[in-house]
Amino acid sequence: MEIIQVVGLGLIATFLILVIKEQKPVFAFLLATVTGIIIFISLAGKIAGIVKILEHLAVQAHVNQLFLTTILKIIGIAYITEFGAQVTRDAGQGSIAAKIELSGKILIMVMAIPIITVIIETVMQILPT
Repeated sequence: MEIIQVVGLGLIATFLILVIKEQKPVFAFLLATVTGIIIFISLAGKIAGIVKILEHLAVQAHVNQLFLTTILKIIGIAYITEFGAQVTRDAGQGSIAAKIELSGKILIMVMAIPIITVIIETVMQILPT
């Protein structure tokens, strides 16, 4: 049922934006941004539930908490970067959106270095010398 609410909100906002856009483009942009934020916040509870399940599975599998935390941070960076880039594109600033995406990719690489290091070390231990 939640998807119907999300899509309904999106369709109503889209209709209002189309009506308002010619008279007050700034308000249309603000409405689009607020709608996106409302949708994002409404899903925050679902995201928290997913994180709890993943933490529980990681404990059962004896996975290092550092790895799970890092992966969750990487996923968060990806979602926030995508949201920011989309809002910026909606404002007609494609070049700034591209810079936001580039920054997100760089931050993801920085966050992934500890995991990549462990993977390389593990492969080096497995390979015969």
